[in-house]
Amino acid sequence: MRTTAQKSPAAGAVGFLIVMELGSGILQGWLSPLFSSIGEHYGVSAASLNWISAAYLLATVLVVPLLSKLGDIHGHKRVLMIATAIVAAASVLVAFAPNYELFLLGRAIQAPLAVFLPLEFAIVHQRDSETSGRSIGRLVAALTLGATIGGLLSGIVLDAAGSLSLTLLFPAIFMALCIPGIAVFVKETPLRSTGKVDYLGAVLLGGGLVAVLGGASNLATWPSVAVGISMLVGVALLAGWVVSARRIKHPLVDLNMLLRGGIGLPIVVAFLFGAQLFGAQAPISVYLRSDPATLGFGFGAAASAAGILLSVMALAAFLGATFAHRLSRILGGTRTVAFGGLLGAVAYVLMILAPGTLVTFTVWLVVAGLGTGVVSGTLPTLVVQRAAADSVGIASGLYNTARTAAGGVAGALFALLMSALTTASASGPRVATQFSFHAVWWICAGLCVLFAIAVLFIRQAKTAPEAAEHHASLRQDPAAEQALEPAN
Repeated sequence: MRTTAQKSPAAGAVGFLIVMELGSGILQGWLSPLFSSIGEHYGVSAASLNWISAAYLLATVLVVPLLSKLGDIHGHKRVLMIATAIVAAASVLVAFAPNYELFLLGRAIQAPLAVFLPLEFAIVHQRDSETSGRSIGRLVAALTLGATIGGLLSGIVLDAAGSLSLTLLFPAIFMALCIPGIAVFVKETPLRSTGKVDYLGAVLLGGGLVAVLGGASNLATWPSVAVGISMLVGVALLAGWVVSARRIKHPLVDLNMLLRGGIGLPIVVAFLFGAQLFGAQAPISVYLRSDPATLGFGFGAAASAAGILLSVMALAAFLGATFAHRLSRILGGTRTVAFGGLLGAVAYVLMILAPGTLVTFTVWLVVAGLGTGVVSGTLPTLVVQRAAADSVGIASGLYNTARTAAGGVAGALFALLMSALTTASASGPRVATQFSFHAVWWICAGLCVLFAIAVLFIRQAKTAPEAAEHHASLRQDPAAEQALEPAN
C-alpha cells in the first residue's frame, strides 16, 4: 500500500458528487418512460424492448468489479473521470444510433454508470471516514431522487422537443459537463492497493455471472436446453474464478477478505435486498394499472397516475436514505438495516391483506419506500466500514453487483412464477390472477425478514488500526484468521 496525497476534508468533493449522483439517477430513470417511443422509432416489438434493460444489466456485471478494482489500484477519481467520459460518449451513441443494434450497443457501453457509486463511496470514505456514513446516505438519496426526476422529466422533454434523439441527448450533455467538474472539485484518493489487475479473474467472474444471469433472465423465452447450457457454463466459469483467485497473489477479489474479512455477509444481505427491491417493481406497476372491472383486482390507474404513485414511493425512499445516518446513530447500523427490512415486510403483507383503496395502497407503497431508503442509505456503509482501506472500491463494487444481479434473477423468476399462475379469460388469452401478485409479495416479505435477521449477525466493524492489522494478517497468513475469535 502506498500513500500519494495527504488526507483532507471531503465536504467540497461530496457536494459535487451529490450533484453528479443526482444526474446519474436522472439518466437511470430517463429511458423507462421512452420505451414505447424507442420501439416506434426503430420498429421493434415490445418483447425486443426488454433488451434495453438487459443489455445494460449484463454489461454492468462485467465492468463494475473491474473498474472498481482499477480505482483501488490507480485512483478512484481517475477511474471516475474515465467512466464518466465513457458514459457520455455512449449516451451520444444511444441518442443518434441509426439502428436498434447500435442503440443496444450504446446502452451496454453505458454500463460504467453503475460504478459511479462504488467509486464515490471510496472517495468519501478515504477523505473522511468518520462522516462517510452520512455522505454515503446523501449520495444514495441523490441517486434515488434523480431517478424519480428522470422518470418524470423525460416524457415532458420529449413532448416539448418533439425529437427522440434530442431527448436522449440531454443525459449525454450532463455527463460531459461532469468531467471538468470532477477534475476541479474532487481530489484523488490517497491510498492505493498494491498489485496488478487480475484480468483473467475479471473475465471468469464477469463471464460466469453474465452466463448465469442470462440463463435465469430468459427462463420463459429460451429453450430449456439453452438455459441449462448457459447456466452450466456460468457455474463452470465461476468455479474457475474461485480456483484462479486462490492461486494468484493479487486476485480481482480477495476471497479471504470476502469470506473471513467481514464483507461476505453484508454482500449476501445486499443480494437478498436487491432481489425483493427490483423483483417487485414490475408487479407493483402492473397491479396499479390492472382493471378491477375485468380482472377483479387492481385499481385501473392510468399510466400517468401509476407513474406519479411510483414517484411518491421513490420520494419516500429518498427521505428514508436522507435520514438513514441519523437513525443509525441511534439504533446502530445493523439494527437500522433490520428496521428497514421489517418496514418492507410489513408493507408487502399489508399490500396483500389490506390493499383497500388506491389511497390506502399508496400508503403501503410509502412505507415500502421508506424501508428501501433506510436500507439503501445504511447497508453500503456496513460494507465500506468492513473493507480494507485500500479495497473500498472493489468491496463497494461487489455490493452493487450483488444487488443488481439479484434483481435481474428475481425479476425473471417472478415473471416465470406469475406466468405459471395465470388463468384462462373469457376472451381466450390467459390473464394474471390476484394470487400471482400475492405470491410475489409474500416472497418479497420473506426476503425482507430474512435479510433483516441476517444483518444482525454481521460482526462489529473494527477500528482503523485494528482493521489494518487484521487485513494485513489475512494477506500474509490466511490460515491465521481461523484462530481469531469474531468481534462482538
